[in-house]
Amino acid sequence: MARGKLRIYLGAAPGVGKTYAMLSEAHRRVERGTDAVVAFVEHHGRPRTEVMLHGLEPIQRRELEYRGTVFTEMDVDAVLERAPAVALVDELAHTNVPGSRNGKRWQDIEELLEAGIDVISTVNIQHLESLGDVVESITGVRQRETVPDEVVRRADQIELVDMSPQAIRRRMAHGNIYQSDKVDAALSNYFRPGNLTALRELALLWVADRVDEYLQEYRAEHSIRSTWQARERIVVGLTGGPEGRTLIRRAARMAAKGSGSEVLAVYIARSDGLTSASPKELAVQRKLVEDLGGTFHHVIGDDIPSALLDFARGVNATQIVLGSSRRKAWQYIFGPGVGATVARESGPDLDVHIVTHDEVAKGRGLPVARGARLGRTRIIGGWLVGVVGPVLLSLLLTGIGNGPGLANDVLLFLFLTVVAALLGGQLPALASAAVGSLLLNFYFTPPTHTLTVSDPKNIVAIVVFFAVAVSVASVVDLAARRTHQAARLRAESEILSFLAGSVLRGETTLDALLERVRETFGMETVALLERAGDVEPWTCAGRAGSDHGTPLLRPEDADVDMPVGDHMALALTGRVLPAEDRRVLAAFAAQAAVVLDRQRLVGEAERARALAEGNRIRTALLAAVSHDLRTPLAGIKASVTSLRSDDVAWSPEDEAELLAGIEAGADRLDHLVGNLLDMSRLQTGTVTPLIRETDLDEVVPMALGGVPEDSVTLDIPEELPIVAVDPGLLERAVANLVENAVKYSPDGAAVLVSASALGDRVELRIADRGPGVPDSAKDRIFEPFQRYGDAPRGAGVGLGLAVARGFAEAMGGTLAAEDTPGGGMTMVLTLRAVPGGPQVMPDLPAQATT
Repeated sequence: MARGKLRIYLGAAPGVGKTYAMLSEAHRRVERGTDAVVAFVEHHGRPRTEVMLHGLEPIQRRELEYRGTVFTEMDVDAVLERAPAVALVDELAHTNVPGSRNGKRWQDIEELLEAGIDVISTVNIQHLESLGDVVESITGVRQRETVPDEVVRRADQIELVDMSPQAIRRRMAHGNIYQSDKVDAALSNYFRPGNLTALRELALLWVADRVDEYLQEYRAEHSIRSTWQARERIVVGLTGGPEGRTLIRRAARMAAKGSGSEVLAVYIARSDGLTSASPKELAVQRKLVEDLGGTFHHVIGDDIPSALLDFARGVNATQIVLGSSRRKAWQYIFGPGVGATVARESGPDLDVHIVTHDEVAKGRGLPVARGARLGRTRIIGGWLVGVVGPVLLSLLLTGIGNGPGLANDVLLFLFLTVVAALLGGQLPALASAAVGSLLLNFYFTPPTHTLTVSDPKNIVAIVVFFAVAVSVASVVDLAARRTHQAARLRAESEILSFLAGSVLRGETTLDALLERVRETFGMETVALLERAGDVEPWTCAGRAGSDHGTPLLRPEDADVDMPVGDHMALALTGRVLPAEDRRVLAAFAAQAAVVLDRQRLVGEAERARALAEGNRIRTALLAAVSHDLRTPLAGIKASVTSLRSDDVAWSPEDEAELLAGIEAGADRLDHLVGNLLDMSRLQTGTVTPLIRETDLDEVVPMALGGVPEDSVTLDIPEELPIVAVDPGLLERAVANLVENAVKYSPDGAAVLVSASALGDRVELRIADRGPGVPDSAKDRIFEPFQRYGDAPRGAGVGLGLAVARGFAEAMGGTLAAEDTPGGGMTMVLTLRAVPGGPQVMPDLPAQATT
């Protein structure tokens, strides 16, 4: 049975019309004769969405009881038994009630698809798992219901349901999304214009990336090599030299001129050992391009121009940015250079920009890290010069006539021997010396065209030529090898020095270190594998690069593996490394093990710190429960026992006094439990303020209900700016501060609550005339379960100030303690003022847009 097709309506926020669009599509299909059913659609009380359900066949939902409440979920078995052609399943990221067939709704949909049923579903961009942190940083709300990105990417069709932030807010204001009692809170919190704009951009970019994937698949399937300029993609060719930073910044400025442009920096390394660029400089350039919003790529290729053009066409690039050559003028005799070659072979679909920089014509210098082994091209060239070169030289000299003389002939053949040694090493040079000796004897030493020599002087000349040629070849080959070895050692020392420094400074994570290994050795994939025992399976602790569909599961599957201890190995794929590269690789492997251990120790230390903090709070909570909570309970118990006693006839006045004691004890318990719950919310990070524009004179008076009327003097000017706060949190914070100040104030000394504006802030000051707190204890009094001097007056477990500071910081404010002039302590609560004073909301249109 063929797998069903999945169509997803993707929206940026609730209320954009995803469910409405899904139901509209269902009606169109039903009109065409398609068998479509409603497996699960939630209309959320929206009348227009509810109307769209009419005329569609619903599948009875399954009822589940959880914690005393009955919930309804999609009945997968009923849908499979009905076997429609198309099933409508709303809210792809929904988490099913415990006891359901699957934990997530997208898993239910997978069963329907496997049964050959087409599914139409909906999801919001904020529910994609990879965007959870981004959405939380924008909206301040963590999405607890998420769906893996791969589930959405596998959809056969994704349709974006888009709507401007202004239109969404108008729909919200008219009650088309939420009930009227939730509109104000939603508009001032999650549905702010900035939030909606950012979420809309996330949705558009995510769908654009998906479109790019479709485009790449289509081009690959149809073998399309030419560039389709759907949007600007700028490839920056890097050599590892200092000019790379200039090229990256120039490309970023070019990309900034067009919306949606991308910058892709690429470094192309040869495949003969360590890369020829400074790893430190490449790391700096990588960080720079990533900071500017681009991506860094590492490609292996011996033909630099061809590899660069292949990469550019592979990513559908439209422009290439290269730097002017650093070669000196005489070095152009070896070829036109990378820039000229790329410009000549780029064709009409790629624009090539040559950018000048400070390093132009200053010379490239010697390669920093090329291996001692000579490449195949140089060896072939050495043999051609050493063997074919003397033959061609002999033909040239014999055609001249008398020729330049035997001495000059010997020098010319000696020159070819030196060139053969420089190109191909010792063996081509020795062959050149042997061939040259024979040709000198046969063509240029009397009697010619024979291998005999009549003049002893000529015999000495040929012997000396051969000896000098062999000596020169040996010296040149040895010098070349020593130069390459020195360059390799220099490169190794630079790599190891930079690696050790970055690790010691704590700048390298495991993924970054493995990426450094991949770039340094020019590999495709690098993975750190480990296992618990000799017979246990290998697991991947970290990886870098692309597996190309074949994940690396064992060190034996890799091209290179470097053991690290008994149960860990560094595995690399791409090519086989020479023996001399394994020394540096061993250092990388050891560092990778150290970084992994350090990351795990950091995680364990963080968990231990959290456990220690939890234990400290639990210990303090138990101490508070054992004393502060039992005290009012004991008073309540005594009063109730007295009232129920039949031995004593209580007067109405005595009964009233006992009842008043019970009420006071209950109030005290309510206050203590409220603070404990607030502290628990702060500790778990579940306090989510609903920020609104609020007048202080509306909130502060309400916070004084728990203290005697004559114990507080209020001074709140009417002309104060409006503050951006959560009124409920502000009231709780001020109430705790005032109660704490009244508790420590002497009898007859009222607490002063005043407010003033200071720039873009508003300060609320609660001043008492109590004993005060020394400077060394001012920060400690805001910690949970802390009471200055451990001798409090009245009720309390030391949470009031901690809760007040937590609420203040949750609203974006601060709370600090200062000395009151003349004695006492002043709590200063600083809040953010709304810019421009009070804001008036514009009149909303009479009709909501749909």
